[in-house]
Amino acid sequence: MKITRAGLLKASPFVALVAGFAGGAIAISPLAQDAPRQPASGEPYLQLVQAEPLVRAAPTDRGQVQLSFAPVAARAGPAVVNVYAQRVVQGRGISRDPFFGRFGAPRTEQSLGSGVIVRADGIIVTNNHVVEGAQSLKVVMSDRREFDAELLLADARVDLAVLRIDPGSERLPTLAFANTADAQVGDLVLAIGNPFGLQQTVTSGIISALARTEVGVSDYAFFIQTDAAINRGNSGGALVDMNGALVGVNTAIFSESGGSNGIGFAIPSEMVRRVVESAVSGGDTVIRPWLGARLQSVTQDLARSLGLTRPEGVLVTELYPRSAGERAGLRNGDVILSVAGSEVRDEGAVRYQFATQRPGTRVPLLILREGRQTTLTATAEAPPGGAPEARQLTGRHPLGGATVVTLTPATAEASGLDPFKHGVFIQTLDRRGVAARIGFRPGDIIDEVNGAPVRDAAQLDGVMAQSQSWVIAVERNGQRREIRF
Repeated sequence: MKITRAGLLKASPFVALVAGFAGGAIAISPLAQDAPRQPASGEPYLQLVQAEPLVRAAPTDRGQVQLSFAPVAARAGPAVVNVYAQRVVQGRGISRDPFFGRFGAPRTEQSLGSGVIVRADGIIVTNNHVVEGAQSLKVVMSDRREFDAELLLADARVDLAVLRIDPGSERLPTLAFANTADAQVGDLVLAIGNPFGLQQTVTSGIISALARTEVGVSDYAFFIQTDAAINRGNSGGALVDMNGALVGVNTAIFSESGGSNGIGFAIPSEMVRRVVESAVSGGDTVIRPWLGARLQSVTQDLARSLGLTRPEGVLVTELYPRSAGERAGLRNGDVILSVAGSEVRDEGAVRYQFATQRPGTRVPLLILREGRQTTLTATAEAPPGGAPEARQLTGRHPLGGATVVTLTPATAEASGLDPFKHGVFIQTLDRRGVAARIGFRPGDIIDEVNGAPVRDAAQLDGVMAQSQSWVIAVERNGQRREIRF
């Protein structure tokens, strides 16, 4: 079995003409909305709607069992869009066109995905893998109107992208964000999208699991799992609750055949909201707060050694100097039980809960220390280190043609590397350069040359240029080797 992206569909010329593809979203009629509140001076004008809490009740008679999801599905339609991403790629092989001779002719590829309108002035969220590499984007509404779309922000690390269309003075129907902290396993949900190029399709199911951190399709995995059928073509579609609010954006399926096995995954609405807020506030990247703690899941054996009656929480094993966690008062040996009121069981859960907080927010951490529970307060803030400039190494040495960046918590987090590491890492490689031909790869960490620690990219550049022979310590995928040249 394997995890695959849910629903990116390559469009044939016929499929490309079909209107009405998209992921689900609740359509709150503009007539039913309150007049938009005008922001105070300097206040970001987001207009992102928070849904009312969901009221749960089991059926009590046969009539209730026979109730229909039709009202939720009908309301969802107007806020659902199709996203068409067009790419021009160089053809391969020999063209039969005598003008092009033996050169491959360029061809246009078009993929289909779904999107959800989250702001009435034309802000739409979809999956990053739907729009990645696109030269042009088009959005088709449920009423078949077409709009050119602008990409505001693409976040590959969580597989989300934010688009903007211009509806003029019209206020579009939108989808409210559900609070997934209130979601429970067993809640009814609908998945809405366009599987296999069919027009808008609604499937029903339940929330099968929450906080899935072992699904390795993004760097901030904390997925909602559902058994509502999700297939290829559902990318960017919506998972909605019985209030019609956005629980999550469908992004992946667990499948060997590529079809639905009743195990689908959605990005929770809290992460979706953070990405949208970053986009509409003018940012080109998402600032994700960082706790600065290395953590270990509490196993049964570890729980016994800590005097716990059962495995719970995550153990703090290391703290980055002057990080948010250290300043909050965390210590090595503390067990974090919850972050911002949400229970945590592994490092991925802590990382996600902290990363979804707005910068500057005070975040409560419930911890266990020496057998006593206490609450600390951490301030959500970006990892330290800023964004040091990339440095291209030139010259006749083993790293010629490599572009390197100094490792800091900020650069490491942005690149999916260990933020506790020191040295530099290779960001890109010139395929014709010496480093690429030798076998270096992007992501390789270099922390020592000729027995001396590497502090930053400038120092590495100088050491490589001045030496005639080199012993380079390289770490790749957790394995470290010293290579002589």
